[in-house]
Amino acid sequence: MKIAWIVTFFAVLIWSGIQPHDRFTWVLEVLPALIALVVLIATYTRFRLTTLSYTLILVHSIILMVGGHYTYAEVPLFNWLRDLFDLERNNYDKVGHLAQGFIPAIIAREIFIRLKVINGRSWLNFLVICLCLAVSAFYEFIEWWVAALTGESAEAFLGTQGYVWDTQSDMLLAGIGASLALLIFTRLHDRQLEAGGYALTRHSHSSQSSKPSPV
Repeated sequence: MKIAWIVTFFAVLIWSGIQPHDRFTWVLEVLPALIALVVLIATYTRFRLTTLSYTLILVHSIILMVGGHYTYAEVPLFNWLRDLFDLERNNYDKVGHLAQGFIPAIIAREIFIRLKVINGRSWLNFLVICLCLAVSAFYEFIEWWVAALTGESAEAFLGTQGYVWDTQSDMLLAGIGASLALLIFTRLHDRQLEAGGYALTRHSHSSQSSKPSPV
């Protein structure tokens, strides 16, 4: 699992960095994936995540790298879909913002459970979704700050493509992504957490061992 994860990450990263559409946009888009890689390496021994979390992080990194290579407004497959269905814009950036809620939801859920941030399930899903919405809103702030500092050179990074409600729809999609992740993966995530010695009961949860989840 570790070798496959690393090979896939760097293979896509190298491909992404070969003659990207816009080098400045590539740096901005790929930087979060590189930061995530550093964090994962730094925490691997003392806070190893579940296989599900690592897999989703890799998927999100690939989405960022593909967007960085082409820019979000020029991903070929989504240009084809735009033309086929007579859409007004390339919607690959919407996939990215859906993932911006979907992937962090599982990571936040794992951290909340393992660090005993929340006692029981009643508030868990609500706070996970709130956190994902906060992350999405903060990312919109980053886009704004970058645009204010760099001007037209950040246009490809913003990816609004003239859509006046782009910011609001991005945050909505992050919320939908977080909700979908919890609906789809809660049972699988619970099984992997329990295999690693962590369990969340109806009323409370406890760390049954310090053994990290298997990868």
